[in-house]
Amino acid sequence: MRAERQVLFWMGAALLLVVMIGLLKEILLPFVAGMVVAYFLNPLAGALERLGLSRMLASLLILLAAILAFAAFLIFVVPLLAAQAQQLAVALPGEMERLKGILDTYAREQLGPRYPAFEVELTQALEGLSQNWAAIASWIALSLWDQSRTLVNFISLILVTPLVVFYMLLDWDPMLAKINGWLPRAHAPAIRQLASDINEAVSAFIRGQGTVCMILGVFYAAGLTAAGLKYGLLIGIATGVLTFIPFVGWALGIITATMLAVIQFWPDAVPVAMVAGVFLAGQAFDAGFLSPNIVGSKIGLHPVWLIFALFVFSYLFGFVGVLVAVPVAAAIGVLVRFALKVYLASPYYSGETVNHVSPGREMPNA
Repeated sequence: MRAERQVLFWMGAALLLVVMIGLLKEILLPFVAGMVVAYFLNPLAGALERLGLSRMLASLLILLAAILAFAAFLIFVVPLLAAQAQQLAVALPGEMERLKGILDTYAREQLGPRYPAFEVELTQALEGLSQNWAAIASWIALSLWDQSRTLVNFISLILVTPLVVFYMLLDWDPMLAKINGWLPRAHAPAIRQLASDINEAVSAFIRGQGTVCMILGVFYAAGLTAAGLKYGLLIGIATGVLTFIPFVGWALGIITATMLAVIQFWPDAVPVAMVAGVFLAGQAFDAGFLSPNIVGSKIGLHPVWLIFALFVFSYLFGFVGVLVAVPVAAAIGVLVRFALKVYLASPYYSGETVNHVSPGREMPNA
């Protein structure tokens, strides 16, 4: 098969895969979630195997532990998060009025004669936000329900995802061996190297960044709760989850938490500084220790490309797109770097001419 035909074949296969995902995105969530969880837990299954357990027993133990952890999260943490979210939704109009009063007092002291113009703009902005917050929340809820079929997907996650995780863990090594047997023999070494590079990049995100998100979620939730913030658990865990988006999750977390701290504690500046200090400490902890030691530099994605991939995949495929955006972007990054390496080593880049000899005809003697 000529190189051009190979390129056309793989481009066609990739296009067909994208079309199939787009058509089936409403039912793919439990399967994609199961594959992501299985990929995250596969090293643990390998470690248990090396300790002498069978693959079947290792998979069962991991699945049981994961189910128990998830059940504990649903029983002990989710009700607290739901209660704080409900309290925030009910208190938001009054909190916005308090924030307006704080800003009014501060602006009156600082702006002097320019204050009336600022007051009009501030009043309009806060009133619009306060009046429309319920409509915005309702729109978000309806959008999630319509696009994701929340109830159906939740039931599917509960029933189907554990089965996918179990069978993926059980059949991981035979599946890889079977795929390896399907590789074209002439190109198998290059494909294996590409697969290894892609695995390192995807592993760095799913296993590395996933671990970082969980650690930071616990850190922020504990720190904000210790600082006395009313909605510290909710804001902390949400910030930890959003940490997989570089800078964006942290920025949203510190802005939201600081604003709520000002509303709750002002004019006492010490608790506000403590809340901000939690996020600064978390950022330093992440940048100085967690990311270098757990994630490293194997993802190989620029933050702008990462954010772009998340927006594009979430727009095209909904929540399923969010789950696969970074792994797919990391894989594309590896392929693009490989293609660029081949191009830079080719005559097309260097400008060297290549002598082609027709079949059955020998080069003339010099």
